Amino acid sequence: MAETMVKTDILKGGEFLIKDSTPHDTFIPEEKNEEQQMIYDTARDFLFSEIMPNILKIEKQEDNIAPRLLEKMAELGFLGAHMPEEYGGMEMDMNTNTILNEALGPAGALTVSYAVQIGIGMLPILYFGTEEQKAKYLPRLINGELKCAYCLTEPGSGSDALAAKTRADLSEDGSHYIMNGQKMWISNAGFADIFIVFAKIDGDKFTGIIVEKESEGLTLGAEEDKLGIKGSSTRQVFFENVKVPVENVLGEIGKGHLIAFNVLNIGRYKLCALSLGGAKESISTAVRYANERHQFNQSISNFGAIQYKLAQQAIRLFASESAMYRTSNLLTQKKYALEAEGVGFAEAKLQGAEEYAVECAMLKVSGSEALDYIVDETLQIHGGMGYSEEGTAARAYRDSRINRIYEGTNEINRLLTVDMLLKRAMKGKLDLVGPAWEVQKELASMPGFDQPEGIYGAERKAVKEFKKLILMVAGAAAKMQMDGKINLKEEQEILMNIADMMITLFEAESLLLRVEKLSESDKRKVDQSVYDAILKTYLTDATASLNKLATDALVSFAEGDLLRTMLMGVKRFTKYTPVNVKVARRTIAQALIDANEYCL
Repeated sequence: MAETMVKTDILKGGEFLIKDSTPHDTFIPEEKNEEQQMIYDTARDFLFSEIMPNILKIEKQEDNIAPRLLEKMAELGFLGAHMPEEYGGMEMDMNTNTILNEALGPAGALTVSYAVQIGIGMLPILYFGTEEQKAKYLPRLINGELKCAYCLTEPGSGSDALAAKTRADLSEDGSHYIMNGQKMWISNAGFADIFIVFAKIDGDKFTGIIVEKESEGLTLGAEEDKLGIKGSSTRQVFFENVKVPVENVLGEIGKGHLIAFNVLNIGRYKLCALSLGGAKESISTAVRYANERHQFNQSISNFGAIQYKLAQQAIRLFASESAMYRTSNLLTQKKYALEAEGVGFAEAKLQGAEEYAVECAMLKVSGSEALDYIVDETLQIHGGMGYSEEGTAARAYRDSRINRIYEGTNEINRLLTVDMLLKRAMKGKLDLVGPAWEVQKELASMPGFDQPEGIYGAERKAVKEFKKLILMVAGAAAKMQMDGKINLKEEQEILMNIADMMITLFEAESLLLRVEKLSESDKRKVDQSVYDAILKTYLTDATASLNKLATDALVSFAEGDLLRTMLMGVKRFTKYTPVNVKVARRTIAQALIDANEYCL
């Protein structure tokens, strides 16, 4: 596989908050090479020749369609694109895997079956399996012979995964474990051949175990009648005195949480890629309908209210996508750097996922909420027709909603974003104290006016000021906790304010880097003025949003002179000059309308 990363100094996880980057530091999808374009085209051909013509069969789970399509995807190498060659994989880098996943994003419920197979079903074995387990299962998972499922959630344990009650007790002869319990909301359960099950050995040691479908005592519940992703098999899985060989234990006994949480990091990232791929198709659907639908003797795409929706859809997607590809390059670089130090393939991928767990959590929120906004507005643009199951808008609307729930709810991911960042700082992996202290000193001074330089000088300055704003708020909240005045674990609203500020910043800087890079590129898909309109509209909205988020957080824990000083800081750090967003959005929308599809 050709090397397709952008080489640069590697930012640590979460370091975007305290270090500036340059356009050279990021990968943008416009610069994909011939090999990546070929992979993208192959995936799109498969999407429109094999998946979309069968979408109704997928919805009704007819003719064993999902597992059969997974087998066809395996023939094209899609199931092993991210896996080692020694097991039949292709070892594509994360940039290329992201391009592949995004291309398959419009596949509806089939993306769930696919994501489980390549992610939470396969990765536990790659990351934590013994050599014997890898040799036994990975080649057959990669070639589609075996299908897999991931069994974590129980009726009494969702976000609190460690509260699981399923248990496994060692047999008297020590040859196997006897498993009892139940799991729910298990994707792929109806056709899976192996299950990655989390159980408590002896009732207290949370552990991952591979359980084969034919094990006596393993039974399935009926297919769940769900709001969306109806084409995804979702069942309960019951274990009644199921005998599991001791050699099927994954990783260390009692360390199952390491498997569950580390596998979810990449699962969250890939959910973002699939979500944004689906979002692009949804925007194209909206644009085409807006051009075709006539009211008052003209296409409704001529109306400002519709153009606002189309433009805002594009802005949300483009910003999230910019952050996603920036992260894919970080993951790629980290893996290659670790391998150069002698770290093995699987361990390098695992450490990379751990390093950028903060970014993966943010992207899960960003991608799923961008998709939710986009499919909602696509349905709205369709009006009454959007509410009909005759078109695709209704199905996309229903299917999108689950993305904010699984792979950790978006609320959990917001809390994790801040929690993981602070833990990295406490462990010495990230210096937040120094930069936060510098911001506090700046608040006590009257710095001179810094005239921005260059074509994107004002935008670069705005992003730098956003970083100071977050450091000010987060630093003040941490200081309050150190002084015993608040307990942040009980102040989830503050943590979510900070998380939303971090997500906005990460998108804003990633978007800026992409637009700057495009300004010097010959690979632009539209005129640079469209990209500039996206950037400036996003920053205008982000400035107002960050001002409110910071204010809401500060007034909830500060008062008196401290609060007044901090609020002055909020004003100081949110001074990006607003642009005429009406004109900017019309510029963006017109590019989509002229192309009759999402064209950015």
